[in-house]
Formats: sequence, C-alpha cells, structure tokens
Amino acid sequence: MADTVPLPRPRPPEIGGPPAASPEEEADKVAEKKKPSGPPPPSACFTRLRELAVIKQMPDIRQTGGCQAADVVQLEAVIMPDESKVAVEPAPTFRCEMAAALTDWIREEIAPAVAAKLGSPLRAVESFDSFSCRGRNRVIGALLSEHGKANALDIRSFKLVNGTTAQPTDPNIPKEFRDGIRKGACERLRTVLGPGADGYHEDHIHLDLAQRRNDYRLCQWQVRQPIHRVLPSPHIVSESKPIPHVAAASLPVSPVAAAEEKPQKTRSRGL
Repeated sequence: MADTVPLPRPRPPEIGGPPAASPEEEADKVAEKKKPSGPPPPSACFTRLRELAVIKQMPDIRQTGGCQAADVVQLEAVIMPDESKVAVEPAPTFRCEMAAALTDWIREEIAPAVAAKLGSPLRAVESFDSFSCRGRNRVIGALLSEHGKANALDIRSFKLVNGTTAQPTDPNIPKEFRDGIRKGACERLRTVLGPGADGYHEDHIHLDLAQRRNDYRLCQWQVRQPIHRVLPSPHIVSESKPIPHVAAASLPVSPVAAAEEKPQKTRSRGL
C-alpha cells in the first residue's frame, strides 16, 4: 500500500461564475470582518448641535435591563452667541435630542436670566446625573428611569463668573428668576421635577424628554418662598426660666384702681 493517498484535483470554477478568491483575498475578507464597527455617520441633530456646543459622538448604548440609546453624545460646553462657553460639569452623556434641548435652553433662557437677575454671567451648569442604567429614583424593581435611556439630566446648580453658586431649588434665590426658568423648562421639556414633586427631588431639578400618550407633559416644581423665623413671644413659658404667662404690667388698669393709685394733690393754704 502507498504511504499517502492522493487528493482529488481542485474543482474547476463553474462556467460564467466568479473566479475563485486567492488566499490573499480570503485573508483580507477575514480581517475586514474582525474590524470593529466605527461610529455611525453624523445625524442631522449632531450636525446642527456641533455648531452650538462642544460635543463628542459616543457609541450607541446597549446594556442589559433595557438600557439602550442611539445617537448618543457627550456635552462638554455650550457655545454662546458671543462665542463664550458655558461648561457643563461633569460632562453629561445622553441622546443628541436631549443635548440639543438643554443647549437651546441654556443659550436662550438660562444664561441671559442669570446675568440679568443674579448679577454675574453664567460660567457653568453643574449636573448631578445623566446616563445611569437604573430604575426610577434608584428604587430596586422600579420601572426603568429615563436616565437609563440616556434621556434625562439632573441639574444641581448654576456657577457664576464671580465665583458664587446659585441652586435653582434654593428659596433664597430671587423668586422671579426661579419662576422664569421653571416656565421655560416646562415649555421645552416633557418632564420637570423639583421640590414638592415626590420627595426625591428636593435638592435638584430633573429634566427629561419622556414620550407619553397624547404628548402629555409633567411639570412638578414648587418655587418656594424663604421661611422667616420669628422670635418667640416673651409671654411663652420657659422651662429653664419660668415667667408668668401674662405679666401683670401688661394687664389693663381699671379706672377705679387708677384713681386710687393717683397721688392726691393738696391745696395750698397759704402757710
């Protein structure tokens, strides 16, 4: 018996069919399949937004638990009409549509209102949370939050050029300013939650673009007045230093008693 079995001859290509690929071409095809997919072409939203803000195109989000989003960007700063920049710290990551809504709001309403009502230009917007794959209000088992869809942002404060910070939830910030930004936020976004909404938003403002039936919008933000403390009444009984509930000196004096206490005048007898 022969040591080796001869292999059959290669099958000739079919008449009219494509020629067989060379080993080099086969290697190129395998390498092409192994290449990581690059970012998708810029969307219309991204093309418009990069003229108004400093942004980075991010990969689409695909995580377990339903946390998915396409056309994702990271917003680093908003470019103002005078070419100055308002930073967003830390830079949030969310859908381009949400980034565009926030950019327009800052350019057209927040920055002008801060300069006019708070006495100094706006330097930065301090964000509290953007994309976060979690349930609503971080409650285990709750429905997926809009943060998990890269469709929301929490704002903690506004930082001014003069070094001061203004929190939109602070009752001591001028009410006219807070009323104005609340009105603008509720007109531009589909969800606005702040103090008085549910107990989870007492120290920040939640904004998102949640889609609901009939384009229903949720605007729950109580613009509160400052609480002025009043000194305790001097008639309140103190355990450490008991005093009468009503001081005798504060009681009205009857006419009879007043007459009795009035000193009698003595007539001069010419002595």
